[in-house]
Amino acid sequence: MQPIIRIIKKFTWADINCVFALDGDMAGYDDDLNDCEVNGNWTPQEKALHEARLKAKAKRRLRKSSSRNSTSDSLSESGELLPGGDSPKGKVNANDRKSRTGKGRGLPKKGGAGGKGVWGAAGMVYEVEEPDAKDPNYDEVAQVSTLYATVVPELDEKLLEKTVNPIVKEYFEHGDTKEVQALLKGLNLGAHKFEFSSLALCLSLEGKASHRELTSRLLSDLLGKELSQADMARAFDKMLKELPELILDTPEAPKMLGQFLARAIADHVLPMAFLDCYKGKVDCVHARAALDRAAVLLSMKREIVRLDNVWGVGGGLRPVKHLVKEMILLLKEYLVSGEVSEAERCLKDLEVPHFHHELVYEAIVMVLESKGDTAIHMMMKLLQSFWKSGLITVDQMNRGFQRVYDELPEICLDVPHAHSIMETFVDLCYQESVITKHLRDTCPSRGRKRFVSEGDGGLVKN
Repeated sequence: MQPIIRIIKKFTWADINCVFALDGDMAGYDDDLNDCEVNGNWTPQEKALHEARLKAKAKRRLRKSSSRNSTSDSLSESGELLPGGDSPKGKVNANDRKSRTGKGRGLPKKGGAGGKGVWGAAGMVYEVEEPDAKDPNYDEVAQVSTLYATVVPELDEKLLEKTVNPIVKEYFEHGDTKEVQALLKGLNLGAHKFEFSSLALCLSLEGKASHRELTSRLLSDLLGKELSQADMARAFDKMLKELPELILDTPEAPKMLGQFLARAIADHVLPMAFLDCYKGKVDCVHARAALDRAAVLLSMKREIVRLDNVWGVGGGLRPVKHLVKEMILLLKEYLVSGEVSEAERCLKDLEVPHFHHELVYEAIVMVLESKGDTAIHMMMKLLQSFWKSGLITVDQMNRGFQRVYDELPEICLDVPHAHSIMETFVDLCYQESVITKHLRDTCPSRGRKRFVSEGDGGLVKN
């Protein structure tokens, strides 16, 4: 007995827990310690060691009993004992969120609102928290309401020209000013707004008369919407200064710019006093010519009505009757002067390639109504020149001749010898390769009256 006690005395208080952990090894000493207690032979150290062991043993028993009770039975909110869960007795479910300490009523922690990945109990609504100015993470700039908008960078001069030129050229094709206005709204021209007008004027000077008419309409429609009167004035002022360079590519630039100025003033695109600002202040000869041209046009009678047609009515926008009159006048002037180049220039200025069959029709009708062979040869020469230059296509030539073929019976009422003249003219055109063989063969021929029978020996019948 004494050797065992001496071994225990050598343990310090820090080793008490390690000693009590070995229950199986110390179980044999319980009876000996009880005998020492009965005999009253315990030292103070042995007594304290025994009390500590008893307390540890009681705690272990409490833990075992509480763990068995929590896995088997649980208490309801009213305190009644409820049957345990699905887990077997003595085993703890890893996903069980109930308390295992033996305290509480066995309900889930925090009412089911706690745990990983849980933001609160079901049905809980969080109110918006006002930002606290004393919060270290408080950002004063973030509290201001922010408005987001698309920012379009301003175009520089080089990029402006690359962007505007396709828009203007496409406008010359469709002629819709509203589409141009919509495209300009998506561009940030900034301080270079007037450049759009000057670029449009430059392109129209190099184009046709119809393009210049469309440009005048475009400037009038954009005024007050995308461009101001001051922008228009700056654009024309720039054009007057650049006339010495423009005249290299377009010799008639001063005359055309003067017509643009007169038309712009008539359409109220420019102020009426625009020309007065340049009196006696212009040294450039070409600029003075343009200003004088505009002043002459504005001083003419009924200038507003006349300036609406200063460029003429472009291309297919002209009335059909007007085009027919222009073509008849063209042919009459050609019969008088005999200048094929002038007639070709006038036909190109009309800008109606789809209506050239009318010229062929009117030329043939003039041949049928004329006297002598002069008109036949002159008209054949004119059609031959148009055919070789490609100004009149095969389709337009065929349509013009076919129209005369169809109306020949009515023409014969006014011109009795129309059939014979037509045959002569068609044969001459075929010999000069103006028309095709098929078109010559389809020419109608008037059946002649039979005076002589084929079998009577050539005698005239009574």
